[in-house]
Amino acid sequence: MQSQEKLGNKCLVGDGAHISIKRVTEGIPYLSSKNFKQEGIDLTSVNYISEFDYQKYFKASSKALTKPMPGDLILSIIGSIGAPYLVTENDKFGISSSVAIIRPDEEVDSHFLYYYLKTDAVQNYVDAIKGGSAQGFLSLEMIRSIPLNYPDKTAQESIASILRFYDNLIEVNNQRIQSLEKTARELYKEWFVRMRFPGYKSTKFEKGIPDGWEIKKVSQAFDVVGGGTPSTDKEEYWNGTVNWFTPTDITSSNGIFLERSKSTISEKGLKGSSAKLFPPYSIMMTSRATIGAVGINSSAGCTNQGFITCLPNDRIPYTFLYHWIVSNKETFELLASGSTFLEITKGTFKKINILLPKKDILNRFHIIVNPIFKQIENLLQKNTQLNEIRDRLLPRLISGKLKLKIAEEVQCL
Repeated sequence: MQSQEKLGNKCLVGDGAHISIKRVTEGIPYLSSKNFKQEGIDLTSVNYISEFDYQKYFKASSKALTKPMPGDLILSIIGSIGAPYLVTENDKFGISSSVAIIRPDEEVDSHFLYYYLKTDAVQNYVDAIKGGSAQGFLSLEMIRSIPLNYPDKTAQESIASILRFYDNLIEVNNQRIQSLEKTARELYKEWFVRMRFPGYKSTKFEKGIPDGWEIKKVSQAFDVVGGGTPSTDKEEYWNGTVNWFTPTDITSSNGIFLERSKSTISEKGLKGSSAKLFPPYSIMMTSRATIGAVGINSSAGCTNQGFITCLPNDRIPYTFLYHWIVSNKETFELLASGSTFLEITKGTFKKINILLPKKDILNRFHIIVNPIFKQIENLLQKNTQLNEIRDRLLPRLISGKLKLKIAEEVQCL
């Protein structure tokens, strides 16, 4: 039996500080709308406030609901709207007025509400009511108006438990991926940054360069291709079978491999634009605005014009090329220019020097790292499958169309 209410009838709704708080270089994280993604909180560019200001402006005893507590839901209400995050016991942060707090009462399970807010039904409702044109926004009253359909507390907890089962598997895989990425990254640094590659003790160095290694321009070492965007006026150019990656595919990805792009184009779209098709296991690097975000395509594809894509070859394996690009991100940023937004052009990129180890060293590195990369790729594919299963279950469980007993039996298989 489903109960129906407005969210504001079963939850307290508030938002963060409506005052300018001084930022510091380190301290308590201070979240704003920029820190929210659909898959959770992104702290790569978070601001900080002092402990003193945190205690001053975020008091649990305050009449206004401003301090996030364990079990609360917080979500962005400007820009990237409707991406909820469930506050845990380990979280400690302040929030700006661009972030809303939702605190459910005792009849609503926090984990159930978290998944409920992620359903297409709620997200579509939010898209329909949000205000603004260039940058959408949700008022607190809009949030309170969200329809809330929920079963009894026991059923809520069971539904949340099933969905968390898949999220926990995904998290375990993500931890393994991070460990594998770190292993490969450390090996690259050991061999090619610290110069402790196999045989380094008996190798002669001249001006810091090992004997037999070469310094070449990028243009002499490997091929580089750019991207393009087919005309949006021609429907036949879009929704085809060709992967067409955008910077969002890279920045929203949870791993280094991208199995497919969110948007696709047709063969006609490919031929009718400056986009260039490249083979699997090429290295895609964002080249404007956000510079140096990197991904590896698992299947053939192309990109929009916000990329420089580097093509491995018999001399330079993709495992080495990937790490060389990642380790030189600051160099690429320094070489970027532009008035509207910073960009590193293909011409500039091709003039960069790359130190090429001897081929046998590169081969040995690839033999070690390639199996690690394959494990990462397999784990990412498993996560894709788990995400798809969870996302199919989510609306059916929340709506009651899928009986809990059946879902629990499937979970145990």
